[in-house]
Amino acid sequence: MIHQGKLFLIPNVIAENTASLVITDHIKRELHSIRHFLAEDVRTARRYLSSLKVYESIESLSFSVLDKDTPETDLKKLFQPLLEGNNLGVISESGCPGVADPGALAVAYAHQHNISVIPMVGPSSIIMALMASGLNGQCFAFHGYLPIESKDVAKAIKELERESRAKKQTQIFIETPFRNNALMQNLVKNLSDSTLLTRAIDITGEGEEIKTLPVKAWKSIAGNLPKLPAVFLFLAR
Repeated sequence: MIHQGKLFLIPNVIAENTASLVITDHIKRELHSIRHFLAEDVRTARRYLSSLKVYESIESLSFSVLDKDTPETDLKKLFQPLLEGNNLGVISESGCPGVADPGALAVAYAHQHNISVIPMVGPSSIIMALMASGLNGQCFAFHGYLPIESKDVAKAIKELERESRAKKQTQIFIETPFRNNALMQNLVKNLSDSTLLTRAIDITGEGEEIKTLPVKAWKSIAGNLPKLPAVFLFLAR
């Protein structure tokens, strides 16, 4: 009888050239037992594993695509190496698999089929931003992306602020780097002056900047945000 393998959730860096700082030796040791991988982008996954200098040859590894467009009906085929006794690794494009990441599809399938899931320690910009914000870490919610249209985003911000005030809940969301300035402007425009607002830019990277201020104080601060990954958080008071 063939014993099935385990599903390993392998974190990736969230800023360039930081693997030596945020990827543990434990992850590198475990990678020696994994030859099959699921990834959003095979090219970047291969480059990432190559940078860790764990394998003599990346060419000996097997990669399959798992992204937001992967139908559930494909998962059985993607898991075939694991069912044949091999460990299977899920690599996120950035941060931790399954957290704002399509790796959750693989994890759900594993639980449905009694497959052991092994989460590995690594950087998560969402959690690290919350840690560094000084906002409520007991009650918080991650909302992904806010709407793009001005009318829709204003409505969403106001609704989230009401929820934050009622529940004392920290609201967390992200934006594509080229829209950082637009989102920051919408937040400052639509939030109450007393609401605490955090912007966390390029976490773990060279351009890292994390700052929490009341919205009223943010209104007096000029300057454009860099086109770098950012997390935004607020807590109504």
